[in-house]
Amino acid sequence: MSQLVDTLFIEGLEFYGYHGASDEEQSVGHRYMVDVSLALDLGPAAESDRLEATVNYAAVAKRITVVGTSTHFRLLEALAQEMARVLLDEFPPVQRVRLRVAKLYPPMNSIAKAAGVEIERSR
Repeated sequence: MSQLVDTLFIEGLEFYGYHGASDEEQSVGHRYMVDVSLALDLGPAAESDRLEATVNYAAVAKRITVVGTSTHFRLLEALAQEMARVLLDEFPPVQRVRLRVAKLYPPMNSIAKAAGVEIERSR
């Protein structure tokens, strides 16, 4: 396989989900933000100018949102892992996924805009 240099990305995708180490976070929920980058060959789409020749970023956003709002995880690491697994399983042209999952204004003894994880998974 040749080295991939093409990237399809979504920045700042937000949803409200029920993830967290404490039972309270699992019950009350919180706002999350996801940035995702997908490595794939965008040449066929560039050549044909057809949506069918690429990965539809609206479909990617929908899948991330469904995972984030319909599942419950204690750790952001587990949430990010599940999102990456779903994207690799459901979008075959994607060879590599990089996800940054952030809990906005996390509940802790310090004030922070966000806390989260960044993972990368490949086929």
